[in-house]
Amino acid sequence: MIKPVPIQPAPGQESVWDYPRPAIAEPTPKRIQVIFNGVMIADSVMSYRVLETSHPPSYYLPQEDLRMEYFIPSNGRSTCEWKGPAQYFTISVNDRKAENAAWCYPSPTPSFEQMKGYVAFYPRMMDECRVAGEIATPQAGGFYGGWVTKDIVGPMKGEPGTWGW
Repeated sequence: MIKPVPIQPAPGQESVWDYPRPAIAEPTPKRIQVIFNGVMIADSVMSYRVLETSHPPSYYLPQEDLRMEYFIPSNGRSTCEWKGPAQYFTISVNDRKAENAAWCYPSPTPSFEQMKGYVAFYPRMMDECRVAGEIATPQAGGFYGGWVTKDIVGPMKGEPGTWGW
């Protein structure tokens, strides 16, 4: 296994290597927005961000801040070692769909109980995912749902050569 060399964060930045393991959820006052097929399907200032060593944050938004008419429960399922079993949604806006593009934890583990029903998005499947107005870049690797912004430094899980971390 190649040991990663963390990038030293500049003032105002965070290193993903300073995030905890196991993962934690913390509220964020930043405005989180998601756009798909030209429609703002999510807009919240009451979100959580999940932090885990070597990963950029994933953002979870309350369903009351989502346009749920665009969310179709899908058969997608997975299990997170920290958060528990996840259920997925297909996003459908007009003539465009993104299969299994969002997920939530209907019955999270006790450590993540505050996020019950909150929904996260794969930014690579959306047109834009914004954090405080900044368009986030998707975390590398098709499996991950992290949002990379200018205030986050790595290297990050999912980038080439990181599978053994």
